[in-house]
Amino acid sequence: MSSEWINTTLGEFITLKRGYDLPKSKRNDGNIPVISSSGYSGTHDVPMVKGPGVVTGRYGTIGEVFYVVDDFWPINTTLYVSDFKGNSPLFVYYLLQTIDFHAYSDKAAVPGINRNHVHMANIRVPKSVLEQEKIASILKKIEDRIHVNQKINDILEQMAQAIFKSWFVDYEPVNAKLDVLESGGSEEEALCAAMAVISGKDTKALTAFKDEHPNEYSELKTIANLFPDAMTESEFGSIPLGWYLSEIGNEVKVVGGATPSTKEPAFWSNGSIFWATPKDLSNKKDKVLNTTERKITSLGVSKISSGVQPENTIILSSRAPVGYLAITKIPVAINQGYIAMQCNKVLPPEFVLQWATHSMQEITIRSSGSTFAEISKKNFRTINVVVPSSELLMLYGKYTRKIYDQINSKINESSKLKELKNSLLPKLLSNAFELKGIQL
Repeated sequence: MSSEWINTTLGEFITLKRGYDLPKSKRNDGNIPVISSSGYSGTHDVPMVKGPGVVTGRYGTIGEVFYVVDDFWPINTTLYVSDFKGNSPLFVYYLLQTIDFHAYSDKAAVPGINRNHVHMANIRVPKSVLEQEKIASILKKIEDRIHVNQKINDILEQMAQAIFKSWFVDYEPVNAKLDVLESGGSEEEALCAAMAVISGKDTKALTAFKDEHPNEYSELKTIANLFPDAMTESEFGSIPLGWYLSEIGNEVKVVGGATPSTKEPAFWSNGSIFWATPKDLSNKKDKVLNTTERKITSLGVSKISSGVQPENTIILSSRAPVGYLAITKIPVAINQGYIAMQCNKVLPPEFVLQWATHSMQEITIRSSGSTFAEISKKNFRTINVVVPSSELLMLYGKYTRKIYDQINSKINESSKLKELKNSLLPKLLSNAFELKGIQL
């Protein structure tokens, strides 16, 4: 690069300072973000630091770096940049991601970062703030695309949840038909009411939709026809006529997992089969699993009675904690911290995923244990599920499968973007190549 790069220390480039005590009992309602070593941790009514700011962990979670746009309160488990010394805050955010903070932690029972030690870290940086901002802007473009993908996935997940709740929890299409028929309306009017509820369109919009999209209108009508126009009583309360009350263990195959001896290299060395623990879902924002931290060998899998779970299995963490959920998009073996639901009968996996989401309170209630909460397969199998007609389930699965395929696609795209960022980060921050050679 043509700009001048200098060798210096982190403490000469910026100043890090310990955050401020703020127990939860002392926090007030407000919109000021509170930042801990693990990131956003609530709000308060007054800030301690003007934004933009950069924060990293001092105790607890070490190594993560956070960029805060607005005024904020960094708590005492963090170090924050108290003085950027005229340098670009966004560049500093990326620079700190290249620092091995663990190398500057003490050896106490609870490791922590010594600010004076990390200030001595040797760094090489562009002297020009303009050059710093150019580098930061490249990396930010990648992060922005990752954030957009996550927002899209959040919307898609909300759509999937809303459809399930409307159709299979609140029975809105059924109730729409009932309301029309009970007020003296015709069956055709009742059908139109159900179509309106399903599509979110009023009568006028439905007429236009019929003219402009006849095939989609026909499919909408088919779906609406599959909803009953009456309710019946069950042990679970009123349910749509023709649907039946069952237990989840009768509708899916429920299995557990195991951990083969980690002291046996033959079970793990050069393993090629995905093997999941609840940790693989602990930081996931999406209910889709398409990779795992560890892999296992075929010999290792032979020690797990449930073997490898097929793609589109629903997995639920059954302890420590109870409640992580995902649909698998890979064949995967699981450890003993999971209950797996193989959807090999009438219920599509997307239905089972949403059923588990909406049944989480019941799942939690059935959990027990003196050391930590755990739900057994026996207690899980007897949880109630209302089973709609197979024709409706087939159409529901067809539609929602597209939603989760889109979510999976965005996850894969973001994974590649993260790999790109991680490969560019050390190169950009070490003057390894020309900025003009990068296109995003």
